[in-house]
Amino acid sequence: MMDLRWVECRGFVAGPAEQQSAMTDYRQITHDISAQLVPLRQTVPGVMKGFADMGKAAMAEGALSAKTKELIALAAGVAAHCEGCIGFHTKALARLGATEAEVQEALGVAIYMGGGPSAMYAASAVEAFRQFSAASA
Repeated sequence: MMDLRWVECRGFVAGPAEQQSAMTDYRQITHDISAQLVPLRQTVPGVMKGFADMGKAAMAEGALSAKTKELIALAAGVAAHCEGCIGFHTKALARLGATEAEVQEALGVAIYMGGGPSAMYAASAVEAFRQFSAASA
């Protein structure tokens, strides 16, 4: 009989011990990506400023709250299989006071739109949200 505690994730099979030791540190991911973007800001400043301005405009309060927009962005990042997106958007959601229930409901939409691969990234997004929520508590 197969041990249902074993999970296939991103091309490898991990049991409970491996899952715990293989946990992704999203605080480190966001830190590393921020550092890696510095050379791009220096080399292509117009592009990076344009990207930052677009992000500010897209995420500004309007008919949708900033939290709702971050939930949408997280779902899109999960569907796109973007670890950095998961990190930055769960960090913002923790800062904005989102609940884990809100995050998980948005992830349900991502899974619906992205299928099985999104389910794997949704599990990562829950862990990322927990890491940032614990850090801000």
